[in-house]
Amino acid sequence: MSSIAEDAATLIAELLSRKYLARSHPRVKKALSDAELFAAIEQRLAQVGLRWVDNVYADHVSLTLLPAPLATVLGEAGLNANNNLDLPRDAVALLVVVWALIILPKRERQASRVEPDAPQNDMFAGSKPLPSARSVSPTISYKALLEDYGNQLGKRIRLDANLKLLERHGFIVRSQDDIKEGPLLDVLLDYDVLAPRILDGALSDVLALEQAAQAAAPAQPDDAAAPTNLNA
Repeated sequence: MSSIAEDAATLIAELLSRKYLARSHPRVKKALSDAELFAAIEQRLAQVGLRWVDNVYADHVSLTLLPAPLATVLGEAGLNANNNLDLPRDAVALLVVVWALIILPKRERQASRVEPDAPQNDMFAGSKPLPSARSVSPTISYKALLEDYGNQLGKRIRLDANLKLLERHGFIVRSQDDIKEGPLLDVLLDYDVLAPRILDGALSDVLALEQAAQAAAPAQPDDAAAPTNLNA
């Protein structure tokens, strides 16, 4: 077996056994910088219905199913299901909420090259290297999550159970009251698919509520100039 074939087989075996590896891992770094090795990895993975998955905004890489096997094995899923974890519906809802609270602001900070403690008037932020996920990824408070979304996500018992599931599968990391980005949160969920659904969907809901409120409001005479009562 050639050196390239050996390196490809070893890295794939390690990814299959560990589910993910850091981009700083020596074999991962070599694969990302060696086009011939990466092509051999992709070819081997494709033969068994798998593909390499990573992005420059995440600190880890992983494997997932190719689109055709994905559709055959898992069927249609609402958020580009990249795994066969068989999460219950309320756990998937929690995963989307956590993803939106962590990944959306993290990507914005990375795209603008701004660290959390950087001055707001930093004129040269755009020329700086991309911040690592760890350095700019926000932390969620468990108490705030329970207060804001507990009723919608099954209250404390279901929320606690589903957080344990997400942590077990590598989507989050918990430290007492803090919920942080796990190694797979920004890898297995497709940002290009999920972000527009969240951002555009939320905006559409707000506009619909505003239009409904305007339609329900009693008509004012043309010469009426009464100010809007914000406390109503």
